[in-house]
Amino acid sequence: MLAVPDSFSWPMANFAQRLRDLRSARKLTQTRLAELLQISPRVYSRWETGDVTPHFDTIVRIAELLEVSLDELAGRKDSLDPPRIRNHELHRLYQKVDLLSDEDQKALLVVLDSLVKRSSMSRLMAE
Repeated sequence: MLAVPDSFSWPMANFAQRLRDLRSARKLTQTRLAELLQISPRVYSRWETGDVTPHFDTIVRIAELLEVSLDELAGRKDSLDPPRIRNHELHRLYQKVDLLSDEDQKALLVVLDSLVKRSSMSRLMAE
């Protein structure tokens, strides 16, 4: 049998806190992340409270959705990069942009630029 070194301990409370912190940094609600994982929000909530531990395959899916390594999710390594795109659906679509034709990419740039400018103007007018 393989001996596990003492330094390998993995306190569940650390995982629960790390999961909560990473989810919050990406501005995802518990309900939304549960939806992305295709589980009930109640089950997800129990992970963040440390009551239960998700199965390993689910932990891998969580790391993929949050765009972190397993070491980062486990708290064994600090996350150095802030999340690039916090909206998971937007990030999923962003990853497919290179597959669009040059013409469609240019059209997308025009639309995105317009939305960003409109948002900036709305914020300025609200001040």
